[in-house]
Amino acid sequence: MGTVGKALDLLDLFSRAEPQLGLSQLARASGVNKATCHRLMSELESRGLVEQVGPAREYRLGSAVLRLAALREAAVPTRDAAMPVLRRLAETTGETAHLSQLVAGRLQTLAFAYSSRPGVKVMMEDADFLPFHATASGAAVLAQLADPEPLIAVAPDQNALRTRIANCRDNGWAETVSTFEKDVHGLAVPLFDAFGQCTGALAVAAAAPRMTPGLHAAITAELTCAGAEITGLWGGVIPDALARLWRAAPSKDPDR
Repeated sequence: MGTVGKALDLLDLFSRAEPQLGLSQLARASGVNKATCHRLMSELESRGLVEQVGPAREYRLGSAVLRLAALREAAVPTRDAAMPVLRRLAETTGETAHLSQLVAGRLQTLAFAYSSRPGVKVMMEDADFLPFHATASGAAVLAQLADPEPLIAVAPDQNALRTRIANCRDNGWAETVSTFEKDVHGLAVPLFDAFGQCTGALAVAAAAPRMTPGLHAAITAELTCAGAEITGLWGGVIPDALARLWRAAPSKDPDR
């Protein structure tokens, strides 16, 4: 791996759970020796991509990252365009809605929204990356890939994942129960770009004990509508076979 790749891998270690990291932590997590890690971080710091803070001189992401993120969002306003739909999905279902994108072969959380209704909510703050093998979002994306086998091959339970993928292809939406988090019932649909290629997923995460047939039907109906809307806002095209499945999705049940 080249120097640029190693430096970018170091940036990838920062997360919502660990927004600040010391040099020893970075070296240990990356497998890069401490001297090399210090040199790479110094280069990143000189470009404003990281900065050191506090008496321990820990690193955190720098202001240059914000500038790059703003430029990207201005050119391709994915998050801002999707947020009204995401918030509406959370409100109409009464559950947590979240949006993810494929970034460098991984499924990265882009945004999430919580319902204003009282009660237990599935929290998303620490879910920076969603595992393909354990989430409804992951299965929804894998079902749209021409060759998902390399990602299936690393799953702890390949047969269970293949079953989820097959069900997603049959239904138009993916489903998991207590695979990523205990007592969480996830439902997800894929999202697409202008070439009909899957670029991520839209999902609803609900407390599993609260799921009823009526709520399940309501969520799948809202999800397919919201998935089509966000894909359209992004200038995307839904494959014909999937569009037919979404049109045939169950109607919302007011007696959920």
